[in-house]
Amino acid sequence: MTNLSVNVNKIAWLRNARGEDRPNLLELSKILIDCGVHGLTVHPRPDLRHITPDDVYNLSDLCVRSGVEFNIEGNPYSEKTEIYPGFINLIKEVKPDQCTLVPDSPEQLTSDHGWQIEGKDHNIVRNIVEELQGEDTRISFFVDPDLDQINTIKELGANRIELYTGPYAEKPESEIISLYESAFRHAKHLGLGVNAGHDLDLDNLKIFLSKVPADEVSIGHALISDALEYGLENVTKRYLDLCK
Repeated sequence: MTNLSVNVNKIAWLRNARGEDRPNLLELSKILIDCGVHGLTVHPRPDLRHITPDDVYNLSDLCVRSGVEFNIEGNPYSEKTEIYPGFINLIKEVKPDQCTLVPDSPEQLTSDHGWQIEGKDHNIVRNIVEELQGEDTRISFFVDPDLDQINTIKELGANRIELYTGPYAEKPESEIISLYESAFRHAKHLGLGVNAGHDLDLDNLKIFLSKVPADEVSIGHALISDALEYGLENVTKRYLDLCK
């Protein structure tokens, strides 16, 4: 079985559009947990376009009380500002079950590529991993299905990878799935856990997991979009069924 972690960024984004507390992020996250999801994911960005630091603290408390995992994604290079505590500082303060390191820039609409660690970046990233290893959190890297990068991530001391599935989602019936199968097998051979996420949905998730039985999938945009049409509880249970 594959665990389902729901990314709740879009709920916070909709709330922030009116500057109010509707929809209520905690109430809807509790519904997701009551439906049986295995965890919640957030990607707090320095511009606070959706998830805020207070959201992170409140969701962390909710996950602890509910016995589900909390995953914080973000760019480890994001530093402290007047409104943002800095990614590493946030991880140290909250100590989530998992932190997923993502190489996105502040202006990106969404994460659209994995790490390419080379040259001087290698030592910088190694120092980040060593700093996080003392925080009792599982360390995952957002990666393309690139065997060389997976080798590097293993050497750096990470616990997992998250396969960026955007290219698969664009052409789910194509031979590109073979790249993900190879990446999955290689990572498992190295002793790494394997997560997957980005643009997975009700139409392509089953095919993907039949070929790449990931430990966890992180799904947000598609699930929340589907919930507008079919209802949050109904859609969440449909995604959970696909993960069995």
